[in-house]
Amino acid sequence: IIYCRISIDKFMLPETLKHELQEQIARVAHPREMAIDVINALQDHFGYFSDEAMAQAADLLGMSPLELDELATFYTFIYREPVGRHVIHVCDSLICWMENGESLVAHLCGRLGIRMGETTADGLFTLLPVCCIGYCDRAPAILVDRKVHGPLTIASLDRLIDNLRESPS
Repeated sequence: IIYCRISIDKFMLPETLKHELQEQIARVAHPREMAIDVINALQDHFGYFSDEAMAQAADLLGMSPLELDELATFYTFIYREPVGRHVIHVCDSLICWMENGESLVAHLCGRLGIRMGETTADGLFTLLPVCCIGYCDRAPAILVDRKVHGPLTIASLDRLIDNLRESPS
C-alpha cells in the first residue's frame, strides 16, 4: 500500500477571512447577492480567482462552481488565471486610439517584451485590453491596478513603468 501525504493547499482560505465572509453573507437576505464581493475578496487574497477559490466561494454562497464561473468570466476585472503583480488594462476605445493610443500600446508591449494578454517573465506585469475605461477626457489612458493614468505620452508611460518596477508592493 502506498500512502500519499497531501500538503497544505496554497489556496486554503484563512479562517479569519472565511469567518469575515460568512458574517457578511449572513447579513444579506440572499447569499447570491454577495457573489461578486466574495469573488473579489478571494481574488485579492490569492492574486486571482482559481478553481480552488471558486469551489470555496461556491460552498460559502450555496452556489454551484458553474454559476460562479459564469459570473467570473463575464467581468473584466476578475482573473481566472494568474496575473502579474501589476495588471495594466489598456483602453482600446476609439477616443484613445485617436489620441495616439495605438503607438503607446506598441511602445508598452516593446518595453515590457510581451504582447497583449501576456505576463512578463518576472511576473511583474500583465497587459490586458479593455473596451473602455470611461476616461476619455484623459485619453490616451490606462488602468494600472485599477488606478487611471492619463493622458499619457511615451515619456510619462516610461516613468510610470520605471516607478512600478521600483515600488516594493
